[in-house]
Amino acid sequence: MRLNAKTRYGIRTMLEIAMNDSLTGVYQKEVSERQEISLKYLDHIIHALKTAMLIRNVKGKKSGYVLRKSPENISLYDIYQAFEPAICVVDCLTGNEVCDRSGHCSAQGIYGDLNQLIINYMQGITLQELINKEVSLNPRTEPEPSKSVYQE
Repeated sequence: MRLNAKTRYGIRTMLEIAMNDSLTGVYQKEVSERQEISLKYLDHIIHALKTAMLIRNVKGKKSGYVLRKSPENISLYDIYQAFEPAICVVDCLTGNEVCDRSGHCSAQGIYGDLNQLIINYMQGITLQELINKEVSLNPRTEPEPSKSVYQE
């Protein structure tokens, strides 16, 4: 399994928004500069995160972005799903692939278990844990105090 660039940049974008949460939100240009993501590419990332109901615009002219939920309630898997339909380590698990060995393949069950382990692992990591890790790695990146702008 490999995370595509949009997913990786989506995680970085969510981390940036979460760590710089304020009543005015974080501007796309700020995310672009801090995370070194082109504005054009970031448009696609922001659109996917908004569609997945993970972020929203703050009302008003020249508004920034804020999280829709607190970082404790957003998992790494939630962010992943904004960019990918589902985790599938092998094609035969999608149900769309026809395999001559389906139904009598001992490895298929192992692949399914592995798939579920990855999903469970990603669901167990919250955005808040990523923030905590970021702060421990870069002590100068202490997040701004939250103003409770979440719509949970």
